[in-house]
This record gives sequence, C-alpha cells and structure tokens, in this order.
Amino acid sequence: MHLETLDWVIIVSFFIVFIAIGLLVAKKSGKDSKSFFLSNRNMPWWLLGVSMVATTFAADTPNFVAGVIREDGVFGNWIWWSFLLTGMLTVFFYAKLWRRSGITTDLEFYELRYSGKSAAFLRGFRAIYLGVFFNIVIMANVCLAAIKIGHVMFGLSSIEVLLIASPVVVIYSAFGGLKGVLLTDFVQFIIAMVGSIWATIFIVNMPEIGGIENLLSTPAVAAKTAMLPDFSKPELLIPLLIIPLAVQWWSVWYPGAEPGGGGYIAQRMLAAKDEKHATWATLFFNFAHYALRPWPWIIIGLASIIIYPNIESLQAAFPNLNPAFVKNDLSYPAMLTFLPAGLLGIVITSLIAAFMSTISTHLNWGSSYVVNDFYVRFLRKEATGKEQVAVGRISTVVMMLFAGILAFYLEEARDGFNLLLSIGAGTGLLFILRWFWSRINPYSEIAAMLISFIIATFFFINGKLETPMIEMAGHWQLVLSVAITTIGWVIVTLMTQPSNAETLNSFNSLIFGKESKFKGFGMKILGFFAGVVGVYCSLFAIGNFIYSNILLAFGLTAVAVICGLVIIKSFQKTDS
Repeated sequence: MHLETLDWVIIVSFFIVFIAIGLLVAKKSGKDSKSFFLSNRNMPWWLLGVSMVATTFAADTPNFVAGVIREDGVFGNWIWWSFLLTGMLTVFFYAKLWRRSGITTDLEFYELRYSGKSAAFLRGFRAIYLGVFFNIVIMANVCLAAIKIGHVMFGLSSIEVLLIASPVVVIYSAFGGLKGVLLTDFVQFIIAMVGSIWATIFIVNMPEIGGIENLLSTPAVAAKTAMLPDFSKPELLIPLLIIPLAVQWWSVWYPGAEPGGGGYIAQRMLAAKDEKHATWATLFFNFAHYALRPWPWIIIGLASIIIYPNIESLQAAFPNLNPAFVKNDLSYPAMLTFLPAGLLGIVITSLIAAFMSTISTHLNWGSSYVVNDFYVRFLRKEATGKEQVAVGRISTVVMMLFAGILAFYLEEARDGFNLLLSIGAGTGLLFILRWFWSRINPYSEIAAMLISFIIATFFFINGKLETPMIEMAGHWQLVLSVAITTIGWVIVTLMTQPSNAETLNSFNSLIFGKESKFKGFGMKILGFFAGVVGVYCSLFAIGNFIYSNILLAFGLTAVAVICGLVIIKSFQKTDS
C-alpha cells in the first residue's frame, strides 16, 4: 500500500506527540510508585472513563468483531455484549468500595480482606500470574492484530511491525506512568473514533458496496444483520445468547470485565478524585464501550462479506501472508486497504492509537503488580520510591518483549478471547461475593484459580488432539468448567476457616463503616437494571437508526432516556 506525504505527516506527528507527553509528565510520575501507578489519586471521571474505553479499543478489537460477524452475524457479539451486566454490577455495587479501600493495586485487597501467610502467598502469586502471565497473553493478542494490519496494509513482516510499533509505546509508558497513559489515551480515543467512523462512511459508499441500503439488502449480508439470534434455532440461541446472559457474565473473569471490578479498571477507580468520580468513570466506560463504539466495526464487518465472501478470497487477496493468519478477523484490515490518502493516514493513526492505548495500559498495570505486590512486598520492603519506579520501567520493557514473542504463536483474535474465557471460567462469582460473604478466604481463591486453570488446560490440549478424548462444544465446555470450579471453591470455602475476626472487622470498618453492608441495596439493584436496559436500548437504537427502522429506534431511545433518569435518581438516593 502506498502512503502519500500527508499520511506520513499524520502518522509521524502522532508518534512525536505521544513521546512528548510521556517525557513531559515523566518528572512528576517518577517521584514514587503512587505517582507512577495512580497519578496521586486526583484524576477526574471523564479522563478515567475515556481511558477505560480507549484501553478496551485494542488493535485486535475491530478484527475480533469483524470475525464474529462473518462467522455468526451481528448477534454473535452477545459473547461480549453480555459482559455489560458485569460492568453495571461494578458501577452500582463496587466502584465506591474500591475507591474507599485506599489501596494501590487490586491485589493489595488480598491482605486487606484476608489474613495469614495464605493471603500473602495469594497476593504474590496473582501478581505474577495476572501481572505477567495473563498480561503477556493479552498483549500478545493485541500484537497479533498489529502484525496482521502491518502485513495487509504495508507488506511488513511480523518482526518489522513489532520493531516499529513497540518502542514508542514502551517509551511513554515507562517514563510517563499512569498519567502519561491517561493523557495519551484521551487523544488516542478521539483519533480512533474519528478514524473508524470516517472509514466506515467511505467504505459503505464505495461503488462495490453501493451505500448502506444496498449493503443491508444484499442477501449474504442481510442474513447476518439480526441483533438477536433466531429463537427457533437452539444451536445458535444457546451458545450465543442464553449462556452468555445466564452463565458467562457472572462466572468468568475476563480483563476489563472482571466481576466486581479489578485489573486496570480497578486501577483507574483507585486513581479517581473520590468515590463519585470512580462511579461516573465506570458508568461512562460501560455506555461508550457497549453502545457508542461497536457499530463502525460491525458495518465494516458486514461490508467485508461483499468484497471477501469467504476465507479463500482473503487468501487470494493476500497470497504472501502466512496461511495460518488468514482467518475471518483479517477482513477488517483488508477492508481498510481501499481507503484514500489522508483518510488512510488518519485510520492508520487510529489503529496505532488503539494498539498503543491498550499496550500502554497493560504495561503500566502489569508493572504495578510486579512492583507493589511482588518486588516491594516480598523482595525489598525498604525500596525507595525511585527504585520502585525503576523496577516498574524495567518490567515494562521485559513484558513487551515476551508479548511480542508469544504473538508469533497465535493465529486469530478469537483464539486469545476463548483462551482467557476458559482460564477464568468459574472464578467470577467468588469475586462478586468476597466483599460480602465473610467465609470466603484465600484458600477459596487458590482453589478457584487452580481448578479453572487445570480444566482450561485439559480442554485446550484436548482440542489440539487429532482424536479428542472428549467431544464437546465450546459453550458446553464453559458451562462444565464453571460448574466444577464453582462447586470446588464453595466446598473449599465451607471446609476451611474464614480469616481472623480482627482482619474482617478492620476490613468491614474501612469499607462499610458503621453502616450495614446491604444499605441501599434496593436502589442499587434498580440502578443496575436501569443501566443494563438503558445501554442495551442505546446500542439497539443506534443499530436501528442505521437499519432505517426509525420508529423503533426512537422508541428505544426514549426507553434509554428514562433509564438514564432512573440511574441519576439511584445515585442521589444511595449517596444520601
């Protein structure tokens, strides 16, 4: 693909701006670990909310959505749309609790909530397990998307893509800390949204597509446009709607959608000015992530069906690409090759922005675990603030290196999604209940983690065998994993002793004060349902406006507005 001078000016300017932001905030961010990882806990809700959205707009996200649409249709997105329920649970029940805890990372929670050596072990182990292992898997998936985009659009090799894309993000992440990440995320999100929407408009109006009406009336595309699966087809209804809504959302740990909050979402709540800012940031994130952002990717995914009707047509279009990489998720970058100069530069910049915002967050989040929950906690308790920042910067570089290496062994965006779902299956309910059920202890968490990992490993190996030991569809594997893991950790909980009374009393006093744990639960539940219904109505309203179902679109918009008023009322009641 040929880039004009204007394209290169846009791309290079973007790199310069982001390196400059990282270097400008480096001095303040490098004072101590709280400055580096939490930006002194004074961030406003809008900046934190946009950062959450920017982080979940990874370079692999449009590829993933386009791949889902080509395989299952628009309703196939329920495998991730269902996580809205998890997000709203965090908004109304957990955002304030996280901010109130005053901890530096969500892993510090373990020694706040639990007692004894088992709590310390759990904190240290999870620091490496999540901060390094899980984190590298996630970043490798993002790197895979960058590799595909780089090859399809520029003919670059895998190594060339990573050597170009990685250094800049490592520089501003290592020097700027969380504040550098938040500021760059804000710019990245604007560029990414402008790029994706503008690209969608151009692609839809290409002669080969013929406008939105012609796109949606094409039989192959029309068969994929439904937002809900056919209720008369259980083979679609069960795996793509019922299981995600009935089981997956509360039972599975997934980065960015952790039941009860966690990971980099918790990091941003902990960095908020106060509890209200933490709550509004999380609410904005869920609205933007699920309702505002998906439709440009959906439309491009639908348009790709006309240009590249099957895998063979994609392979023919890119004969020099490793056949292992030619999957349905390749369709998104393939469609971007039709963009003209100028717009191409903006879209490439938006994809670089998506890559960098996600990688930078995961690097800062992962290094916060390595420093706060492993290095300082177990290796050098007397480490100075500057030493902690130095260790964080070193771990940032090392994790990026390993993520790049692992990317060579993945094939499709959906592979990483399914792997992470399976590893976290069955642990979600524990994360929801541990704030309120005093019997839950470190052994509960250790059991949940080990059981889910063993089951996921078994099914992963089983799926690679020429003759599998067990023939079972992926969605039923998930249900079985959730059932075994949940039963396992509940049994362990009942067979072991809870944390000592002193620790539990201290935790409850800090988090809930003298009030009941369940104060205002009725209004919180009402707000939760209003949030879920409101965001889904907003999502479907936008879709129906695009589909020209105007009356239905306005009806859904009205319901969304009513839900918004209910949410505000819920906040007022629970704050009083």
